[in-house]
Amino acid sequence: MHTPAITGTGVFTPPHIITNAELVQAFNAYADRINGENAKAIAAGEMEPMAQSSVEFILKASGIEQRYVMDKTGILNPDIMYPQLRQRRDDEPSIMAEMALDAAHKALEQAGRSAADVDLVICAASNLERAYPAVAIEIQQLLGAQGFAFDMNVACSSATFGIQAAADMVRAGSVRTALVVNPEICSGHLEWRDRDCHFIFGDVATATLITRQEDATGAHFEILSTRCATQFSNNIRNNNGYLRRSRPDGVKDRRDMQFMQNGRKVFKEVLPMVSQHIAAHLADNHIANTDLKRLWLHQANKAMNDFIGKKVLGRSPDPDEQPNILQDYANTSSAGSIIAFSQHSDDLDAGDLGLICSFGAGYSVGSVILRRHR
Repeated sequence: MHTPAITGTGVFTPPHIITNAELVQAFNAYADRINGENAKAIAAGEMEPMAQSSVEFILKASGIEQRYVMDKTGILNPDIMYPQLRQRRDDEPSIMAEMALDAAHKALEQAGRSAADVDLVICAASNLERAYPAVAIEIQQLLGAQGFAFDMNVACSSATFGIQAAADMVRAGSVRTALVVNPEICSGHLEWRDRDCHFIFGDVATATLITRQEDATGAHFEILSTRCATQFSNNIRNNNGYLRRSRPDGVKDRRDMQFMQNGRKVFKEVLPMVSQHIAAHLADNHIANTDLKRLWLHQANKAMNDFIGKKVLGRSPDPDEQPNILQDYANTSSAGSIIAFSQHSDDLDAGDLGLICSFGAGYSVGSVILRRHR
């Protein structure tokens, strides 16, 4: 048996920023047009007018101030309101592979390793741009990695589930070096015309390199333990898929073909599940909450993270104990906790303990307990 360790991480940040003010301007222009088209029905009391959004509403609801996206022109056009990404030929790198490749090279550079060292690639993301061939295999080829590759989808928990799968294989000896990549183009599955969620998501790609600890050449994080759990729920759902055209109403502009959630139920049901999951994971590894130096939580909503942090630590966490990045990146699905880890982990001392946790649709929750080594 071998000890797995995280030896490098990388983050690809898209080139375009959408501020809350820009988003509100586009959304309200769309709402004005819809209300104008339905003025008679609204005046007759047959339908409610579409409510306006505001910067204050977004910040209070989420803590998000901006988001990075692969395309902002289409999103901010009230007549379009979705990203417009160019069609790529089959012999060109896909956009998800291109994003993942950037993050992967950064992770390898940080670890002092080369692509030739990698013998497993897992592409773990909440949405994959095609069913097959696996995006992971494309990334493997573009990277020049060896071994094998596969895709994984556990919604917002995909990164931590991918880390567990990779760590288990490193521990068992079936692979020596594994790369888990999380290319998330969340702007593509968000309904930008829905006031309740139009501000939630952004785009990004992250990469985590997992090796045998004995192969680490510098500072790294020993993976002490991983744990995953799932419980079925319809409260976060997307009904799009290849069977869409086979159904009578499949070609219509159905709302459920984009991201949908019952926010109140998610908040009520997911938070206790996650808090209990982390507490049990720590207890089973004989780790007290006072031993934790840092929590890198899923970056979905500031209020959710504040609640979980308080439950886990037994008090309100200090900002450096539970770093948030969603104010800049918004919710980036599976990549959020990895961004937080990548950007806020170098300052920990040897022996310090930390925990990565992500959670989302499924419901699903994954946690990774780490120990810093210099």
